[in-house]
Amino acid sequence: MGHTFPGACAPFGIVQLSPETDTIPHNVDGKYQTKVYEYCAGYQYHDPTIVGFSHTHLSGTGHSDLGDILIMPTSGRIRTNPGTADRPDEGYRSRFSHSTEKSTAGYYEVVLDDYGIKAELTATQRVGVHRYTFPSEEGQFILDLGSGIYNYEGKTLWTNLRVVNDTLLTGYRITNGWARQNYTYFAIALSEPLRQYGYVDHQRMKYNGFWRKMDIHHNFPDMAGREIVGYFRTGLSSEKQLTVRVALSAVSMGGALANLYAETSGRSFDDIRNATALCWEHELKNVEIEGTDDQKALFYTSLYHTMINPSVYMDVDGSYRGNDMEIHKADGFTNYTVFSLWDTYRAEHPLLNLLKPRQGRDMATSMVQIQQQSALHLLPMWFLMANEGWCMSGYHAVPVLADAATKAGFPRSAKVLEAMDATATSPWIEGMNDYLQYGYVPYDRCGTSASNTLEYAYDDWAIYYTALQAGNQEMAERYRKRALNYRNVFNPELGLACPKYKDGSWKKDFSPLQTYGEGFIEGNSANYSFHVPHDVLGMIACFGGEKKFLSRLDELFSMDLDKKYYEDNEDIEEECLLGGYVHGNEPSHHVPYLYAWTSQPWKSQYWLREIMNRMYVNNIDGLHGNDDCGQMSAWYIFTAMGFYPVCPGTDQYVLGAPYVPYVRLTLDNGRTLEIRADGVSDVKRYVKNVLLNGKTLTRRYITHQEILDGGVLEFQMSDKPNKRSAQKALPYSLSD
Repeated sequence: MGHTFPGACAPFGIVQLSPETDTIPHNVDGKYQTKVYEYCAGYQYHDPTIVGFSHTHLSGTGHSDLGDILIMPTSGRIRTNPGTADRPDEGYRSRFSHSTEKSTAGYYEVVLDDYGIKAELTATQRVGVHRYTFPSEEGQFILDLGSGIYNYEGKTLWTNLRVVNDTLLTGYRITNGWARQNYTYFAIALSEPLRQYGYVDHQRMKYNGFWRKMDIHHNFPDMAGREIVGYFRTGLSSEKQLTVRVALSAVSMGGALANLYAETSGRSFDDIRNATALCWEHELKNVEIEGTDDQKALFYTSLYHTMINPSVYMDVDGSYRGNDMEIHKADGFTNYTVFSLWDTYRAEHPLLNLLKPRQGRDMATSMVQIQQQSALHLLPMWFLMANEGWCMSGYHAVPVLADAATKAGFPRSAKVLEAMDATATSPWIEGMNDYLQYGYVPYDRCGTSASNTLEYAYDDWAIYYTALQAGNQEMAERYRKRALNYRNVFNPELGLACPKYKDGSWKKDFSPLQTYGEGFIEGNSANYSFHVPHDVLGMIACFGGEKKFLSRLDELFSMDLDKKYYEDNEDIEEECLLGGYVHGNEPSHHVPYLYAWTSQPWKSQYWLREIMNRMYVNNIDGLHGNDDCGQMSAWYIFTAMGFYPVCPGTDQYVLGAPYVPYVRLTLDNGRTLEIRADGVSDVKRYVKNVLLNGKTLTRRYITHQEILDGGVLEFQMSDKPNKRSAQKALPYSLSD
C-alpha cells in the first residue's frame, strides 16, 4: 500500500521526477485491470525493471493519472516500445538492483544494468534534471510522449515535438485521463549536441495529408502524432555524461522555456541538486525532534510527504491554465493544483495552515479562483491539472477555507462566502436536491447516502462557522440548521448511522460492519457513525448517551473484524486495520481523539500509540494505507506532537499524548513552541498532567493562538492512566 514514488522533487513542485517500473493500462477494451491499482505512482519496489523516468506523479493516491514526458537512456539498437516485465529485452526498459538505488530529498540515483548507465535525477519546482553517465562516448535516449500512468489506449490525444536546434527540444502532449484535458508543454535542454534523431508514431494517422512527401521520421525537426516516441543520439565528452533538463508548463512552450531559463540557467546538475537539498533542509528544519532513529526517520519522512502535494501550478511569470482552460495571471498569490480534499481537509491542510500559513492562504485563494472559473460555479472536490476529477464525496474545500480563515489569515470575504454557498446549494453535488428537501440523502437515490449526509452536515457547519465569524447572521443560521442534518441518518433503534429511504424507512438487513453496499463510501457504519467532528456531544446523544458511545468506541478498536467485510474492497486491507478501526482510510482519522469528550480521555492516549506503532513502520512497506497527498503523514506529525485538529475550522487542537520526547516548532512569526514529554514510551504512554508555560491546563485542547504565542507545552507522562485529570473543559461541540 502507499503508492509512493522514490524520485526527485522540490517542495510543492509540479515536477516530481521518478522512475516508472511498469505502465499497466487502467482498462483494456473498457474492462478495468485490477493490477493497475498498484501503479498509482508508477513505481513498485518489488519490480525488477525500470521503464523510464517521467516528470509528473501523484503522491500516495488510490487513483491516478500523469506520468508525463518519459525519458529513458539506452545504448545499442534503438527500441521504441518499452517491452514487458516478463520479456524486457524486447523493449527499451532495463533491469536494475536496489543495491544501486539512492533516494534522498531532491535526489535519486540508480544503475540501469542492461545498459551500464548510471542515472541521476534532481529537480526544481518546474524543471526535472537528469544526468546520465554512459559506458561509451555515445549517449542516446528515448523520449516517449505516449507513455503515462493508467496508460490505456486512447489516453494520449495528441503529442508534438520540435527540434529547435541541436541542444533544444520543445513540445507538448494533451491527455484525457482523470484530468479530462491535461495540457503539458515542455522544453528540453541538452548538454551535448544531437547527431541523429527520429521518431515513430504508435497510433498511425489514417490521414496525414501531404506530409508524405518527406521522410518525416528521420532527422526531421517537426514531429507530431497521437503517441510519438522519439530517439536521440549525441556525442559525449570524455566524462561520458549527458545532462537533460526538462521544464514543464501548462501554459505554453514559451512558458516552459522561461521556466527552464529562470530555474536552471548557468547552474550545473550538482548546483541544482545542492540547492534543492538546501530547500528541503530549510523546510524541514522548522520542526526539530528528539527520539529514536526510527522515530526520526518516520517523522521527517512524514513531514517531507506533506510538502509534495498540493503543487505549484503556474509559470515563473504567474501565468497558469485555469479551470475554464483559459490562461490567467496569478495576482498576489501562488496558484496550486492537486487538491485531494476528501483526504487532506482533515490534517494536511490544517498542518500547512499551522506551519506554512502563506502556502495555506495561497491554496485557499487557488480554490476560490477555481470556483470563479468553473462552469458549474463549484469549489474543487478532487482537482488536478486545471480539471475537476469528481472523486469521492462532500464539498471539502469549504472546511479548508474555514480553517485557513481561522488560522492562516485568509479573508472571510463576501466572495468567499458566496463561493461556499454556491457549492453547498449546487444541483451538481450528488444528492444535493434531495438533501435540501429531506435533510438527508435518500438511499434509494444514492448508494452512498449515509456517508454523504454526514459529510455534507460537517461541511455545512464550516459554512455556518465562517459566516458567523464574518457577521452574516442569516447565512450562519441557515447553515447551523443544516449542520444538524447528521441526526437524520442516526437510527435510534441501533444508535448508529444508517442509510434511509426517501419515505423515511431504514434499510433492512443492514450490516454495520460491511464496507460496501451499505450506504457508505470506502467505509462502514461502525467507523462512519463517528463522523460528526463538529458536534461530538450531539453525536454522543445519538448513540444513546456516553455509556453506549464508549461501548461502541471500545468495540471498534478491540473487535476482530472478519475479512468478509473488506476483502473485496481494494481501498481497505488487513494491514490498515486496528480491530475494526480503519486507519488506512481517512474518514476515521479523528476517531481515536473522541474519548476527549468523555469521562475516559486516557483511552485516546492508549490507542493513539497503538496506531502509531502498527500503522507507521520504518521499512519499505511501512505506511499502512494510502498517504493520499500527505494526509496519513500529516496525521502522524500532529499525533507525534500530542494534539490533533479534530474539527478543522475551529481554533482548537484536541490533546492526545506525544509519541516522541521532544519537538521544537519554529513558527512563521519567528516564535518557537517546545513540546516536552520526558520519558514517554510504550509503557509511559499516559498523560498525568499538561502544563502550558508552567501553568496546568484545565481543558482538553490547546488553541491555535497559544501555539503561535510560543513557549513550552509540557506533558507529564505516566505508566498508569490518570482517571482524575485536571483537564475538565471539553473541546468545541455545536451542541452543549
